[in-house]
Amino acid sequence: MADRTYRIQDLESTERPRERLALFGPEALSDSELLAILLRVGVKGENAVRVGERLLTDFGGLFGLQRATYEEVCQQHGLGGAKAAQLKAAIEIGNRLAQRKSSEDNRPSFHSPKDVADFVQYEMAALDQEQLRILLMDTRNRMEKMVTLYIGSLNSSSVRVGELFKEAIRRNVAAIILIHNHPSGDPSPSPEDITLTRAAVQAGKLMDVEVLDHIVIGRGKFVSLKERGLGF
Repeated sequence: MADRTYRIQDLESTERPRERLALFGPEALSDSELLAILLRVGVKGENAVRVGERLLTDFGGLFGLQRATYEEVCQQHGLGGAKAAQLKAAIEIGNRLAQRKSSEDNRPSFHSPKDVADFVQYEMAALDQEQLRILLMDTRNRMEKMVTLYIGSLNSSSVRVGELFKEAIRRNVAAIILIHNHPSGDPSPSPEDITLTRAAVQAGKLMDVEVLDHIVIGRGKFVSLKERGLGF
């Protein structure tokens, strides 16, 4: 008898994502299929892929699932503690990879706004509060340190411009990059963002610390104020 053709369609629905990953690589899978692999099995009336789709719908996509607490994930039908732990652990692994700290001899270097956004976006896009961070840069555009200065609603009146440069002056770095996130997901700069950028650029000239850019992180998107000529 001729060998039977082995097709993904012949597999159980909960097995297909794993088979597709083996054949085509993880990048070929949808978000719900990746979740299905972590979940392994579904619940009555829903295979694992459908459960993954439901989670994405209920939490508003992967960013929403990343923001959700362990307890909130546990409350989803059919999950419980073990599956919730698997999902949150996988998300944290991704977060640590995205934010891994390079050794002193191999510090991350940034040569474009996208390089900076890629470095912080996984984590910062999921924050539920605004954060203002400063990257301290050397003369070769290598990062020496990332400092979180403010958490909460940011505007030009609440941020003390001198604080932006305090650590930069202490460490005698050549330049800084401002980064903050918009929890709404829309990275469009506000008038306050532009005002803050303009004040920082002017202060940097007085202190001999160049402000290389101010980047606003949104959900899957970012804006470079330097590229748009806003405040520079």
